[in-house]
Amino acid sequence: MVIGITGTDGSGKGTVVDYLVENKGFTHYSARTFLVAEIEKRGLPMSRNQMRLMANEFRAKYGSGFLVTRASALMHEEGVDCAVIESIRSLGEAEEIKKLNGILLAVDADLELRFERVQARRSESDQVDFETFVKQEELEKNDPDPNGMQKAAVMEMADYTITNNGTVGELYQQVEKFLKQVDAKN
Repeated sequence: MVIGITGTDGSGKGTVVDYLVENKGFTHYSARTFLVAEIEKRGLPMSRNQMRLMANEFRAKYGSGFLVTRASALMHEEGVDCAVIESIRSLGEAEEIKKLNGILLAVDADLELRFERVQARRSESDQVDFETFVKQEELEKNDPDPNGMQKAAVMEMADYTITNNGTVGELYQQVEKFLKQVDAKN
């Protein structure tokens, strides 16, 4: 089984991934990890914008579904059957998930709550004020770059959506409900 995770920044995508890895035996493939490694390799400054630009560069060079096809190749090399691929942000990536007979799961939450979560985690790419956070999100929803993020359209393509406005425990319950729905269809 392949699950692609999409969603808004600070919505809880990473928490869903952690749950699937720790409790359900999934192997995690992260676009962010790949992008951060490449940014560091090139000696570029680490920022959310730099990650966006790097992903756009790879999509332009290797195709719009590149980050998923790369994860898929690693899955094949490693003999992995159950994988979660985080973060699906372009239409090409979402389409690649579907070609793998995968399931696209969107995670979302209220804007103010997501900003609070982002401020609490304080990764290098999260150190922004609310206005910048909102501007970045608007660009990521519908990037005018044809190789850019189209998170709004990708989230519309999702097979399932979890709204994470509650506790971590409530999020886990929603993940279990999602997995039961998937099992019922298969």
